[in-house]
Amino acid sequence: MSATIIILGATGDLTARYLLPAIGQLVERDLLDQDVRLVGVADDDHDDASFRAHVEASLTDHAPKVAAEARAAVVGRSSYVRGDVTDPATLTAALAEHGGSPDPVVLYLALPHVLFLRVISALGQVDRPESLRVVVEKPFGRDLAGARELNAALAEVLDEDQVFRVDHFLAKQTVLNIIGLRFANRVLEPLWSRDQVESIDIVFDETVDAQARAAYFDRSGALRDMVQNHLLQMLTLIAMEPPRSLDPQDLSARKVEVLRAVRTLTRDDVDQHTVRARYTAGTVSRNGDTRQVGAYVDAPGVDPARGIETYTEVTLHLDTPRWQGVPFRLRTGKALGLDRREVVVHFRPLEDSVFPGADANELRLELDPDQMWLSVNINGMGDPFDLETVAMGIELPRQAPTPYGQLILAILDGDTRLSARAHEAEEAWRIVEPILAGWADGASPLVEYAAGSDGPPSAVRAPTEVSEALPAAEQS
Repeated sequence: MSATIIILGATGDLTARYLLPAIGQLVERDLLDQDVRLVGVADDDHDDASFRAHVEASLTDHAPKVAAEARAAVVGRSSYVRGDVTDPATLTAALAEHGGSPDPVVLYLALPHVLFLRVISALGQVDRPESLRVVVEKPFGRDLAGARELNAALAEVLDEDQVFRVDHFLAKQTVLNIIGLRFANRVLEPLWSRDQVESIDIVFDETVDAQARAAYFDRSGALRDMVQNHLLQMLTLIAMEPPRSLDPQDLSARKVEVLRAVRTLTRDDVDQHTVRARYTAGTVSRNGDTRQVGAYVDAPGVDPARGIETYTEVTLHLDTPRWQGVPFRLRTGKALGLDRREVVVHFRPLEDSVFPGADANELRLELDPDQMWLSVNINGMGDPFDLETVAMGIELPRQAPTPYGQLILAILDGDTRLSARAHEAEEAWRIVEPILAGWADGASPLVEYAAGSDGPPSAVRAPTEVSEALPAAEQS
């Protein structure tokens, strides 16, 4: 496949770490033609030659395993437009780089979200190719009003099928597997309801701290940065009713149904069912490396008075027949003791079992590394009438292309299934705004936890926090 990919914000971190490596990998795997045009747009002092050197350095640093031939093809087909990304003249010059080709033209807004409206306004003033796709990274607005304003501006300029509100979480291997796991297995779908499921956890705990991007994070926080988009999108796939088909419109309709069914939290709900915290100084260990992490409030660009959280836990309920009464716990945090990225389905314990006290089954879907396992009870090695719990599991091969590579392919194909449509973005803010308002009113006071710990002591510990994965020798 051939295409022109125009990146606004081409000298930024997102481009260097994720977009360029993804493009290089796609070219290496012949999923993109070597004649793909890459057009960088920014206000930095580059020309074509120096931008190509920047692209080459980024690929060398962040995609060293991509073959030299593929890297050279990407570098050789790169060009640069210097200018203000909100100026129609700059966009006109960038769009002209496609040379009238009928191949897809991707305009990727790898920019701070505060520029989105101005870019879309400028785009409305220029001639646009029919094959144009416009990509907007999260956050989609800063609140519900901002999301509606952005969606209205996009609708004035583009058809909805031309807009890609990308969420790279939707392209992760385990997240994609939720759809097949649910709707292609008779053994699971009959169990996927309140009758058999006691609770569900959606967890994204990180050992990485916020120090390097604290100036950005202090205007966002964990709730806006992770829950409003990534974790709520995962919730929609877990809780949706079976779609009529896998068409983008059918999938999106089911996802919107889930978001609309999420019960709006009152202030008392916010006080009782949310936790917010930020980390203090501590020691974080990861993969055998130990490092000292300073307190979040001491990071450059942080205003302690804002009360921004680096950890949040939110319990939501869905008013649907399938999920009535089942709590969904969404949790994310920075500078924690362990990287834990998973969906955990806690099944109800058996009633009237001849084995009283038998552990309830758990289904775990883990991200990075991607693996799935199911805990089951069997008769033990000693007394044949004693139980032990074992894990039946599989570790999935590393995803290729990467999630960003999957996104780029979907965008070029005009496939919006890995993106959020307009109503999804707005409904997500409808869920989150009452929490933000409750916090602003003093509900669920901000607490602290030491970097490298399990999180704030006030948090309601989910079963994922107190159970350890079984050793590899016990897995089958």
